[in-house]
Amino acid sequence: MKLSISARIAESFLSKEKATMSLSELADLAVAAGYDAVCMRASQIGIHSSPQEIKAARQLLDDRDLSVSMVTGDFDIVYNNDNGPHCLRNITPHLDLADSLGAPLIRTCIKTAADISFAQQAADEAAERGIRLAHQCHAESLFETPDQIVDTLQKIDRPDFGLIFEAANLDECGQEYGPDIIARLAPWIFNVYLQNQKLSVNGEITLQTWCRGPVSFDIMQIHEAGGINFDAVFEGLNSVGYDGMVTVHQAGIENDRDQSVMAATQTAQYLLARGGPRADAG
Repeated sequence: MKLSISARIAESFLSKEKATMSLSELADLAVAAGYDAVCMRASQIGIHSSPQEIKAARQLLDDRDLSVSMVTGDFDIVYNNDNGPHCLRNITPHLDLADSLGAPLIRTCIKTAADISFAQQAADEAAERGIRLAHQCHAESLFETPDQIVDTLQKIDRPDFGLIFEAANLDECGQEYGPDIIARLAPWIFNVYLQNQKLSVNGEITLQTWCRGPVSFDIMQIHEAGGINFDAVFEGLNSVGYDGMVTVHQAGIENDRDQSVMAATQTAQYLLARGGPRADAG
């Protein structure tokens, strides 16, 4: 497996539009900490970016031997709001962005059954260009529970439309996320997100879910014990032979860029030391 760092590390948890570090700073951090790729988000480069900005970003990453693991091309997808599925109705700009950055995967958004036919059309267009689409396990979407995820992906029924497996969102929705669930979802897993949290009735963050209402939790760094059971996650991934990208999808530490950099570095060291993401890497 290869290790990617999300541009989310250069964002706060709740405000995802303004970057807290430049792309060059993020890329230098990625190289220094041992990441193989950057997961691009609209806070750095998106479909709103000019061709010149996109070209410069590609050159900057190429110069550092970093690939782009996936693109999330607009803020509506990031916020998972009612406009998020609009990307499926006009996927071309997202495909152009992925092409320009050399990214093989695009994150999308699905909120209702009415979005499924557009997901099929978007996947067909993406397939013509050798690019795949995926949806994250995510609250307030048709990807809250394993049952919903399987049902939605079976209805889309496209080999180039899959899943970004993410244990923390399943955890928020009161769902299991260990080896049995990973085995069930394995045919569709195109990417893996990692973020850490601990559910708490008095948690600092409260988010809404459709399946169980508001859920509160505290954000933890990935290397901290007591939150998501990453041993179970990697046991499941190893059991199904997953050898794709593992993306550290951790938000930056609020108002503390230096601590965000340190956390990203500690996370890479933790993952590389435990052998999870690099177990099968050459």
